[in-house]
Amino acid sequence: MLLEGYGQQLWGGTLETIQLALLSLVFAFVIGLIGAAAKLSRSLWLSFPATIYTTLIRGVPDLVLMLLLYYSFQDWLNRLTDALNQQQIDIDPFFAGVCVLGFIYGAYFTETFRGGVLAVPKGQLEAAAAYGLTNWQVFRRVLFPQMMRFALPGISNNWQVILKATALVSIIGLHEVVRAAQDAITGTSSKGAYHAFFFLSLAGLIYLLLTTLSNLVFMVLERHYSIGIRKPEL
Repeated sequence: MLLEGYGQQLWGGTLETIQLALLSLVFAFVIGLIGAAAKLSRSLWLSFPATIYTTLIRGVPDLVLMLLLYYSFQDWLNRLTDALNQQQIDIDPFFAGVCVLGFIYGAYFTETFRGGVLAVPKGQLEAAAAYGLTNWQVFRRVLFPQMMRFALPGISNNWQVILKATALVSIIGLHEVVRAAQDAITGTSSKGAYHAFFFLSLAGLIYLLLTTLSNLVFMVLERHYSIGIRKPEL
């Protein structure tokens, strides 16, 4: 057989990758909104920690952060359970992957949203407030739609990076595409190096397919948030 019986395993790894990436995106999206609001705040107690967060996270390699966060939290949890004389609790790799990826890429979303907010003309926000709209209404009807229009290219880029970064989660035991491909390579190692090339190429093709479909989705979103916007003539 072409897939040597590992087709189901690769399919399961693909679904795991999609779920991990989507949940991480949601987590990072929320952190990004909160972080952008904090960085744009006039309060030093909010802007300074947010600046430290984005500076540190964006300055350290993702792999180092993933290992540091995962094993540090597991070690602290083990120490806590030992101190309380409780049974050791092992962190679920999927839950850990979502939290770590969301926390890391929340820093990138913070800067993406901050740039999007700064690109919205202040006069429109002031006009909305003058019409008597509440702060929530100004955010929902004026600020957020325009911020999304400016931020979508950055969001698209961050999403694709998150999608590819799911491959790093295999080091903490999550069975995603890369881990499935590695298992297939190990199981067919006696049949020659061709199988290693084949399964790694297949994993790469799966990621390429996912990113291509993602591009189509973001093209639709860009059209949606650009309704009523006149494109400059060349």
